[in-house]
Amino acid sequence: MIKQLCMLVLAGAAGAVSASAVSTAAGPAVAQPWAADLGNGQYRNPILHADYSDPDVIRVGAMFYMTSSSFSNAPGLPLLQSTDMVNWELVGHALAQLPPAEIFAVPQPGKGVWAPALRHHDGKFWIFYPDPDAGIYVMTAEKFAGPWSAPRLILAGKGIIDPAPLWDDDGKAWLVHGWAKSRSGINNILTLRSMAPDGSKLLDEKGRDIINGDKLPGYFTIEGPKLHKAHGYYYVFAPAGGVENGWQSVFRSRSIEGPYEDRIVMAQGMSAVNGPHQGAWVDGVDGRDWFYHFQDKGAYGRVVHLQPMRWKDGWPVIGEDKDGDGVGEPVMRHAKPAGQDSGVLVPATTDEFSAKALGLQWQWNANYLPSWATLTARPGYLRLAALPAADGASLRGLPSVLTQKFPAPAFGVDASIVLGGSGGAGGKAGGADGQRAGLMVLGIRYAWVGLRRQGNVTQLVHSICEVPADTCQERSEVLASLPAGAAGASAAAAATGPVYLRLRVDAGAMAQFSYSLDNKTFTPAGRPFKASVGRWVGAQLGLFSTVPATAASKSAWVDVDYFRVTP
Repeated sequence: MIKQLCMLVLAGAAGAVSASAVSTAAGPAVAQPWAADLGNGQYRNPILHADYSDPDVIRVGAMFYMTSSSFSNAPGLPLLQSTDMVNWELVGHALAQLPPAEIFAVPQPGKGVWAPALRHHDGKFWIFYPDPDAGIYVMTAEKFAGPWSAPRLILAGKGIIDPAPLWDDDGKAWLVHGWAKSRSGINNILTLRSMAPDGSKLLDEKGRDIINGDKLPGYFTIEGPKLHKAHGYYYVFAPAGGVENGWQSVFRSRSIEGPYEDRIVMAQGMSAVNGPHQGAWVDGVDGRDWFYHFQDKGAYGRVVHLQPMRWKDGWPVIGEDKDGDGVGEPVMRHAKPAGQDSGVLVPATTDEFSAKALGLQWQWNANYLPSWATLTARPGYLRLAALPAADGASLRGLPSVLTQKFPAPAFGVDASIVLGGSGGAGGKAGGADGQRAGLMVLGIRYAWVGLRRQGNVTQLVHSICEVPADTCQERSEVLASLPAGAAGASAAAAATGPVYLRLRVDAGAMAQFSYSLDNKTFTPAGRPFKASVGRWVGAQLGLFSTVPATAASKSAWVDVDYFRVTP
């Protein structure tokens, strides 16, 4: 009941600065930091101001489905669904653990699940996804929310990325894909291969290069293809020019094997949307066409936009073509597509840890073990086990960091934590010597605020790592030493928390931590800092708990009372 009252207070307080109350899968309507639905029949871009990179979207009946890249976070391949193309709900993940399990048992920044393709064929949902160091995997499911089949490797090889299948009218099946130069030594080429109609294997070993950007003036880094057949043509939608400043092209041919002619159909132009890039053509329930794409926004990740799309002389025009040259520019506001009104929905962010499972918004820093977290040891709390880490090791290398995406250009986070466990030798309660736990912003560089146990003393600490390396000598500031006793509380309880942690992120991804011992007066922790990107991902919010690998006792944990995201 106390947590429910807190949520109502938060919703009421935030209502003064947020235009709408938003429903999530996690519970009742609360104020959220970003919603695309403006409530007046229009929407604003991005429709998802979060790092759903390389989105692919399909319609099945009156429902729309989306998945995206997830790199080395687990679970991977997020599953989102919508009834109106604007309001999206996170309903699960297709990939519980990344293969090979032993490789992804530790963080592998920038590796893992790259741009996937989502399709519905023969009564099943299909996801084709690439691991740039292994090849192309395929998974299927009868229902979108799962269960999904185990990933099956159908094309082995390094640098084979961005697959997209097509089942043709004559019963044949095809797969087009791109190349990552970092692994294969080539890029700017799209290759077509014949595929078994049941998706079980590819039928030709070498394939045929159907689009070679090296032979097209001005083209570089053609990637992310999506293959379609319509209007008597085969169309390949593919971006080029790089994720930060590139453009969206379309290639067409009467024959699937080419030759293909090309046209740029969307670019930044005079808009504020840099590099409109890589996405999905979707037809609405009323027959109108739309296009999803991402925009690279640095520390915020690759956020998702929705553009209107129309046809002119057999070519798509995406966004708004102000000068009539056939090249559209992204729009920032537009009338909503036709569809069933769901009310305003966003993927969940807040977690009160009062359910039977973690919220779907959470992902681990690597393949995870059930022993890392429990919601039953102390009902109403998340208990994170303290995993050993080598002295001086960067927290980027800790697999048990629990993460979620930045949800908006500006937002706040509140969390409350308590250290727990046995100190081993000497019988010290309330955490192991050297234990650290807290709230963090994770990227190539990272910072955190939380608790650190030093002998008999629990310190409230702010730390920052400014070196993008596997080892890091964190620069730490002791903010307070917790009192040995307090009225109405045991000495052990007072010495280990609770402490109240706060993060504020504002425009430009400028972040400021603060803390409180009474949940009333908050004091800044350290100076404001700019959140940084990860490897191909945006900055992430995180919770962690760790002890030194040399600690006398590793029976330690942190209890997290809540994690609340506010406007």
